[in-house]
Amino acid sequence: MLELPFPYLVFLGDTQEPLFAKTAFGLRDWAPERCIGEWSCGHTAVTTGLPRVSPREARDRGARSLVIGVANYGGIIQENWIPTLLEALEAGLDVIGGMHARLQDIEPLKTAAARLGRRLIDVRVPPANIPVASGRKRTGKRLLTVGTDCALGKKYSALAITRAFKDRGVEADFRATGQTGILICGRGIPMDAVVSDFEAGAAEMLTPDSPPQHWDVIEGQGSLFHPSYAAVSLGLLHGSQPDVIVVCHQAGRTRILGKSDYLLPSLEDTIDLNLRLGRRTNPGIRCAGVSLNTSQLDDAAARDLLAMQSQRLGMPVADPIRGGAEFEQLVNACLA
Repeated sequence: MLELPFPYLVFLGDTQEPLFAKTAFGLRDWAPERCIGEWSCGHTAVTTGLPRVSPREARDRGARSLVIGVANYGGIIQENWIPTLLEALEAGLDVIGGMHARLQDIEPLKTAAARLGRRLIDVRVPPANIPVASGRKRTGKRLLTVGTDCALGKKYSALAITRAFKDRGVEADFRATGQTGILICGRGIPMDAVVSDFEAGAAEMLTPDSPPQHWDVIEGQGSLFHPSYAAVSLGLLHGSQPDVIVVCHQAGRTRILGKSDYLLPSLEDTIDLNLRLGRRTNPGIRCAGVSLNTSQLDDAAARDLLAMQSQRLGMPVADPIRGGAEFEQLVNACLA
């Protein structure tokens, strides 16, 4: 369990691609009470719509830390961000990072934090002594969100399903596997920072034995079809041993994010491959349905698409953020 200093000032760097600011948007959508505002390196960066306030203004309004709200390729902290991070330290804020690059390894930040008595907190650090996976079947129930690609709604789907379970009186915990989820709920394991031999073992740690009726709803990572990130997806699938998967996809996306030479797999192929590989550690695995990100469609077009895909696939298809009867049917199928 992490002790993270909030409220946060969310930092967007100079990022112009919304998909690379998914940490910032995740905090805005799922932990707005923890966010004072946003700041960036200029007015061309993407915005979450949170109030734009400087580090000094944020501190005056009660902020306790600046959170890097970016998840770029390679998880790097760019050189032109450092003056703003130093400004935050000087203003009296701790700095929280979820990148692969460690704040503690950047000498100007390390020196300034020591001088000012401020903290540099890296959340993308796995726990010590992760075991090799045992493959032992654990008690309790588990649901894993999987996807056709990265950055299309696996975290949002898992959070929405967890909330829906709890609203129905079902014991459930959201299990964070990435930096944004960890920042939202204060605990978890950053799966993409785990040495690959221990990936499935980390997933077993994250979802230990629990009472028979308890659900762990696990935030998925990457995609089995992604040429760069499939390894983390497979380790998470084997180690979490899900009883249920929900397949996530973004309407209209046809090519792998950042790898435009690669077409996205079909929903049918995604369901099939996840079930075939998932049976290695849980022969009873099943797919409850599809979570379809329809954020780029109006409501009427979205509802029509959900109905069409549900009829075509023969299973519930819903947008958890839109909710409605479609999402209720998906939740029913998860708990069936």
